[in-house]
Amino acid sequence: MAKTVKTQERNQIGFFGATSYVIGNIIGSGIFITPTSILKETNSVGLSMAVWAVSGAISLIGSLCYIELGTSIRHSGGDFAYICYVKWYPIAFAFMWVSILLTYPATIAVQAETFGEYILTGIDPLLCVDQAYRNIVQKLLGFSLLSILVFVNFFSLKKTASRFQIAATISKLLSTGIIIATGFYYLIARNKSENLKGFMDGSTTNAENIVLALYSGLFAYNGWEILNVGTEEIRNPKRNMPLAMLVGIIISAIIYLLINLAYFVVLDVAEMKESDAVAADFSQKVLGDFSYVIPFLVGVLLCGSLNGSIFVASRQELLHFEYFLEYIHAAARQGHLPTCLSCINEKTNSPRAAVFAQLIIAIAISFVGELDKLISYVTFAIWFQRFFTLCALIWIRYKKLPVHPGAIRFPLILIVAFLAICLALVLIPVIRDPKVTGIGMGIVASGLILYFIFVWPTNLPAFLSRFNESSTRFVQIIFNVMPDLGDEPQRRTAARVAPNVSLINVIERKRF
Repeated sequence: MAKTVKTQERNQIGFFGATSYVIGNIIGSGIFITPTSILKETNSVGLSMAVWAVSGAISLIGSLCYIELGTSIRHSGGDFAYICYVKWYPIAFAFMWVSILLTYPATIAVQAETFGEYILTGIDPLLCVDQAYRNIVQKLLGFSLLSILVFVNFFSLKKTASRFQIAATISKLLSTGIIIATGFYYLIARNKSENLKGFMDGSTTNAENIVLALYSGLFAYNGWEILNVGTEEIRNPKRNMPLAMLVGIIISAIIYLLINLAYFVVLDVAEMKESDAVAADFSQKVLGDFSYVIPFLVGVLLCGSLNGSIFVASRQELLHFEYFLEYIHAAARQGHLPTCLSCINEKTNSPRAAVFAQLIIAIAISFVGELDKLISYVTFAIWFQRFFTLCALIWIRYKKLPVHPGAIRFPLILIVAFLAICLALVLIPVIRDPKVTGIGMGIVASGLILYFIFVWPTNLPAFLSRFNESSTRFVQIIFNVMPDLGDEPQRRTAARVAPNVSLINVIERKRF
């Protein structure tokens, strides 16, 4: 027993490992997508920088609430696990459904379209694409990348993950380092500060515009709660979890502010607003013959982000459980989705049907709107879910539900304040952009309906069972896969007895 405990602790991550997860998960494609969106809403350098700082502060406040959740309920699974803990199973399922149909596909679509934008902007000096065709070419480039990654992951899941992740990490460090160093060189050595004069000139006073700017800023910070997804994999979570989250968010915020300052040193407000790929335009203006370096590095980074954080989420690494591939595969394996989506190839261990399904959904959702709209969809869905997670935390406090004895507790006023922020970020877009909220609310409602039709009943109707069997056989033939019932013997037994056994039941059995 002692040997098992030591082995388990050796496989867990400590402070530095956890901090690197937080920083690596936050700093990604967001800093290359959202600066233009924020500036369009704020209209000034100063207010734009303030939005980046406030977005970091909001993330920091939210992390304190999630630290209490993570140290109180030490189950991996993040928001889903916390909502299940208070037995709000229909809500938990509904947001799982939102993640499958909206959050993760929209994130994939944003990254794919950003890849297309940067590749187009990077090759502009050599090959100028007609403006009338840029949008479709941008989408086709993104779809091509997605298709290639899907094909690769049909055959080599684990190897591809590590290789792409290494390349993405290197490109992330190089691209951010080059931008910051170049910006400060122009600011200090060349005394180029004219773009920073009139710091607050033209700032908007419209609250709705500021909130929409915050939406974009918070999208860039998204991922700070990564440690809550794999709490069981953290050594001494009472110490390492809060330290890693706070340090990771602060470092990420400093890097974001420095990169934006570098952008503004080189590009003025008008140039920033017109930019579709701000880092590429930055490089073309200051790097001369080496201007292709930044778009190339960002392209590699986006390849790694798509492959590492969406397509090739490790089936063994719980810290990656929130990623869409594992999410949809695990949901199908637990009976929340058709069995065909749980099928894996026995040689490569790749859930090919789930990979292909997310490709189709991501391509479909990319036609719902432009990048700003897609970012709004993702941010709305995330903060809507966080609102219910905070409600669950307050419910735990009110009902005095049993939690882990090593839980860290913060003043209730802090939780209420973050709950109010979540509510504001959910309600204000209802007035400003009802389409975004309407789509999000509609998917949540459909998830609730599906829960009571397919998950709540003990036995499914005969025609649905027949459809499940026939679709599974079809997928087996097309993708050369077999259904995956999980690794636990009791799960296999439960799957034979009750096909719709779910992760909810597993969490319920583990309650403190």
